[in-house]
Amino acid sequence: MNAVSGSANDTLTGANAPAHFDHDVTIVGAGPVGLALAGWLARRSATQGLSIALIDAREPEDSAGDPRAIAVSQGSRTLLEALAWPHDATPIERIHVSQRGHFGRTLIDRHDYDLPALGYVARYGAIVQALAHAVRGTQVHWLHHTQAHDPVVEHDGVTLPVVSAGVERHLRTRILVNAEGGLYRTPPPRDAQDDSDEADAKAALPAAETKRTRDYGQTALVGVVTLAAPQPHVAWERFTNEGPIALLPMGGVRGADYALVWCCSPAQAERRAQLSDTDFLAELGVAFGARMGRFTQIHARAAFPLGLNALDALVSGHGRIAAVGNAAQTLHPVAGQGLNLGLRDAHALADSLAQHGATPRALAEFAGRRAFDRRMTIGATDTLARLFTVDFGPLATLRGLALTALEFAPPVKTALARQMMFGQRT
Repeated sequence: MNAVSGSANDTLTGANAPAHFDHDVTIVGAGPVGLALAGWLARRSATQGLSIALIDAREPEDSAGDPRAIAVSQGSRTLLEALAWPHDATPIERIHVSQRGHFGRTLIDRHDYDLPALGYVARYGAIVQALAHAVRGTQVHWLHHTQAHDPVVEHDGVTLPVVSAGVERHLRTRILVNAEGGLYRTPPPRDAQDDSDEADAKAALPAAETKRTRDYGQTALVGVVTLAAPQPHVAWERFTNEGPIALLPMGGVRGADYALVWCCSPAQAERRAQLSDTDFLAELGVAFGARMGRFTQIHARAAFPLGLNALDALVSGHGRIAAVGNAAQTLHPVAGQGLNLGLRDAHALADSLAQHGATPRALAEFAGRRAFDRRMTIGATDTLARLFTVDFGPLATLRGLALTALEFAPPVKTALARQMMFGQRT
C-alpha cells in the first residue's frame, strides 16, 4: 500500500529543520488500535485540518490469514461500527462463568441488558483488514515497510528517525502516538536552551518508564477447537486449579468452532505443546469437562507467556508523546479486556486531538479522561487473574461463594458486566 501523497521518502525531511513539521500527528503501529485511531482522526481532519501519518513495518495483507481470535465488547463495536466492522464476527449472547470441581457459577445474558450481544469474537486478520480498508480511502499518509526508532523530543515537537528501503530519514511531528508495543521507550525532552552535542546525545537515549508489572507464572495455550455438542453464541470462562480456560464462539458448521485460551504453568504448557492433537484434546477435555461434549479438532496451536505491563502515565515527552494499545498496557486475557481498553483510549485521544489540535493540552486532557477507566479495568483484570489462579482449597470455596452471590445481587452483577462491556467513559 502506498502513502496517499507519494512514497514514504517524499514526506520525510532532514532532522535539522526546526521550523518545519511533516505531520501534526504521527501514529506508529498499524494494528487494530493504531488503525482505529487513524480512521477516527481522518474523519475529523477535513474540519480540523490535522495532517496524519501512520507508520508500520508491514502491510495489512500480511495478517489477512491470521486466525487469532479477538474478543470485542459491545461497547467497542459501538465505537467501531461507524468506521469498520468485520462481516464474520460471531456474537456472544451469554457468558457462563464457573469453577471446575467446585460449586459456584454465574450467567451473564444479553437479554438482561437489552443488548443485541454482550460482545463479539473476530479473527485478528479480519478486523485488521476491515479497519485498513476504512483508512485507505482517507487522507492519512501511510508509510508502509517503514521502521521507527527512538524519538527525540524537542520544545515544539518530536523528531522520529525512520528507515524505509534501507534509508534512514527523520520525520518531524507535533504529536507522536506509540501504538506498537515494545517499539521504543519514551526519551527525555531535549533542552531547548542546550545545543551541545552532549545534550543531543543524551536526548536520543531511551529513558526508563514507570510502569506496573506482574509475572503471573502462567502461559496461555491458544488455538481454534471444534466441539461435538456446541452451544452456539455462548462463551465460557472455566476456572481450574491451573488457571482459567476460556472458550469463545467463532461460528463454523453448527456453531461448533471455539477460540481456546488455556492458562497453565509454563512447565505444563511446554509439555502440552509437544503432545499430538489427539492427546492434547483429551487433556483439554478432562480439564474443561463435558458440558459441550468431546473436543474433536484443533488447529492454529500457539503459546505465549502471561504478564501485566501497564504504563502509569499515558503521556510523556513534555506532553508530546502518547501511548495507546499494547504500548500502554498488556493484560492477562481473563475477561478479554486488552483490546477493548486500548480502543477506548484511542477513541478518547481522537476526541481530544480533534477538540484541541495537535498540542500538549490535548494530550493532557486525554490522560485525565482515561485515568479512572484504566485504573478500574487494569485493577479488575489483575485481581481476577490472581484470585482465580491460586490452587488453595479454602480460597476455591470463597470464589464459589462470590460467583453464587452475583446471581443474588443483580446491581453488583450489572455493574461488573457493564464495566466489562463499556468501561468508564468521561
